[in-house]
Amino acid sequence: MLNRRHLRIKVLQLLYAYYQSEEDNFPKAEKELLLTIERMYDMYLFLLLTFSEVKRASENNLADKGKKLRPTEEDLHPNRKWVDNTIVAQLEDSFALRQLTETRKVNWMGAESQEMFRKIFLQIIESEVYFEYMNNGLSGYDEDKHFLVALFKEDIANSSVLYHFFEEKSINWLDDLDLCCSMAIKSIKGMTENVPFEPMPLFKENDDEKEFVIELFRNTIKLNDQSEELIAELADNWELDRIAKMDMLLLKMSIAELQIFPSIPTKVTLNEYIEISKFYSTPKSNLFINGVLDKAISKLTAEKKIKKSGRGLI
Repeated sequence: MLNRRHLRIKVLQLLYAYYQSEEDNFPKAEKELLLTIERMYDMYLFLLLTFSEVKRASENNLADKGKKLRPTEEDLHPNRKWVDNTIVAQLEDSFALRQLTETRKVNWMGAESQEMFRKIFLQIIESEVYFEYMNNGLSGYDEDKHFLVALFKEDIANSSVLYHFFEEKSINWLDDLDLCCSMAIKSIKGMTENVPFEPMPLFKENDDEKEFVIELFRNTIKLNDQSEELIAELADNWELDRIAKMDMLLLKMSIAELQIFPSIPTKVTLNEYIEISKFYSTPKSNLFINGVLDKAISKLTAEKKIKKSGRGLI
């Protein structure tokens, strides 16, 4: 589920908090890092459950119309295409999804959540995506799937009330929202008719992503003093206290990664941290980081501190 760039960002965020804290508690910081990544999986599960909640809001809406003192023919015999959506039914029937959400205590229970989805549904029924789906006369599994993906992209993922919920739930979740949304979309697109739905795992079986996170976090701290000396030497005309804190962290992480992961190509490390700097530091940080890292790679390679295994990795 997780990609390396996002894992690097998680490490960056927790390193920033670690160095800003007066409490030099490395085990606590590492535990918080892993917990933060686990919470991303909760967000993914929350997003998968939104479809059932929108359906519930729709059913409540239909029930209220049927209870009118003078209901219309449409109120009594409504278009049920959305509430009968086969993909939503498949998600609701998924034992694996239900087991995961119950174990992790992920749910939309409570009057506040129900009111939120009532508002989301009222916005959805005004959308072109919903109108087209309800009135195009088409049916079938692929039609339902196409609509669900479009609905999620246009009306659920972009919902301001949902955004506000995640913002209040966790300070880091807004950085994770795009990735978790893309994973939810990927999950829906990958569904097959008459095959029980299985949520994506946080870490793939036999994958080393968790080890990557831990080793990057630990070694960035372990090599902190050496990295600072190297940066001071290579950052021409710059005093360390004049370098942006985020730039320093990105440089320390990249210098550690270059030395401790023999299977990650040097160019990949260089490009990743330059790209991350464009979003998490100053406008000119990418040029500064690029310049310092180019020199660091040359020096560390000459000192045989960068050792890569495999063809074309340097």
